[in-house]
Amino acid sequence: MSDKFIICIDLGTMGTKAAIVSTEGEILAKTLEESKLYYPKPGWVEQKPNEMFNSTLNTIKTVVKETGISSDKIAAIGISGQMAGIMGIDRNWKAVTHYDSWLDNRCQAYVKEIKSKGEERYITTNGMPVTIAHAAKILWWKNQKPDIYKKIYKFIQPAGYVAGKLAGLKGQDAFIDYTYLHFSGVSNNRKMEWSEEMADLLGISLDKMPHIVKPWDVVGQLCSEAAEKCGLKAGTPIIAGVGDAIVSFIGSGLVEPGILIDLAGTASILACCVEDYRPDIKNKTLLFPRSVDPNHWYPHAYIGGGGLCLRWFRDTFAAEEKEESQEKGVSTYYLLDEMAAKISPGSDGLVFLPHLAGRTYPADSKVKGAWIGFSWSHKKAHFYRSILESIAYEYRYYFRIIKELFPETNYSEVRVIGGGCKSNLWNQIKADVLGIPYVQINEEDVGLIGLAMTVAKGVGLIDDIDRSISEIVKPTVRYKPRDKYHKYYQNYANLYEGLFKNIKPTFSELSKISELPNPQELRDL
Repeated sequence: MSDKFIICIDLGTMGTKAAIVSTEGEILAKTLEESKLYYPKPGWVEQKPNEMFNSTLNTIKTVVKETGISSDKIAAIGISGQMAGIMGIDRNWKAVTHYDSWLDNRCQAYVKEIKSKGEERYITTNGMPVTIAHAAKILWWKNQKPDIYKKIYKFIQPAGYVAGKLAGLKGQDAFIDYTYLHFSGVSNNRKMEWSEEMADLLGISLDKMPHIVKPWDVVGQLCSEAAEKCGLKAGTPIIAGVGDAIVSFIGSGLVEPGILIDLAGTASILACCVEDYRPDIKNKTLLFPRSVDPNHWYPHAYIGGGGLCLRWFRDTFAAEEKEESQEKGVSTYYLLDEMAAKISPGSDGLVFLPHLAGRTYPADSKVKGAWIGFSWSHKKAHFYRSILESIAYEYRYYFRIIKELFPETNYSEVRVIGGGCKSNLWNQIKADVLGIPYVQINEEDVGLIGLAMTVAKGVGLIDDIDRSISEIVKPTVRYKPRDKYHKYYQNYANLYEGLFKNIKPTFSELSKISELPNPQELRDL
């Protein structure tokens, strides 16, 4: 093992994670400090920048103390973080706004405004559909909080903010690495630069945007004050880092065309690796970020809260299974899988829509969850299996678009990561629906591995990020698609896609009705 180690920080939505990782990908220690999310109004979701920074210092200190590794052996620090939200700093790197989370939807009116100004141009230039992201959020600050907007010298993301605090940077040093650019709304994603055309079109000043760097660039050195608080050596290099989704993709071994990744987590993501930039103008569904390797792209889409549907079902309908799982010392999901495995493919004609918080891509906030086709013959296991199948159907829709955009690519396997990767039943269902092998891998903390290798390149400990990750991450269990099941599932998958067109008017009408004020006498019942 190398005698040099990397400090990795992940500023996630639910918590700040720190780890010490070797250049061989061994995680020596890791810890998590939960985040505090603030909800000042319906639809508003915020985090406090000082809390994000303090949690970084705390978690670094914890892993350093746990391992007892000398600060002289810490080669560098790297930070990954949430990608679609923003915050503002002044010239002295003081936060002048809260962190406006990717979960926050107060800027919805500006999403509509951006679409009206040129949706296709936005998609072509930035590489993603118009949705709640940096541009809409910036316009909200500009129009709704003009006094604060004037104080904002640069808009940045949490990882950049914390890196700058650790290094004692000034506003003129503000940076963004190119894996975040597609969320900006004012970038030329293909050229990895800011777009004067998009900035003029949307009315956003590029003077407030940070300079663009490579993920492995050294952006500063740990300042004395921060070093004392976290137990490291002043002068330790700080690397720019990577957006959290992108670093998980590369850490999973998504380093060559033909491989796909299923991030079976809270947000259910299907992504692949390609070598050409072909934005999804037709369907307005796929995001098109650049990988850490500037020669690769990661087209993908996701269900916001896809995996959360399973937790919701468990907590709402599976009290008996939860009690039984505690007695047996197994996961409740394991027992639910056992039940669902006894149900026929297609859940005996029961179809679920997994968009309980609205459909993310293509964006439609009015769409919600639904079960269609159930009768008295359907039991708990049918409903649970239909959730598993629905996410596979949504993935087939994403996969169909990917194959339309890149018909020349031979797609070999889907590597599955996240909490859902442990479900043998779910992996087999997805393999059957998509018609492509599903593969588990030998690593769980893929984001930490991807970040560690990026940081290691930045300080010269490795030469090739992709090659190093390929030596660490290996396939283990393989789930082959079954031809008969694949053919059978296509009818359900086709029906699932058609539902959105057919049921959209109903969801729109329901949205209008639910927004009407209730008479006081009904509230009191």
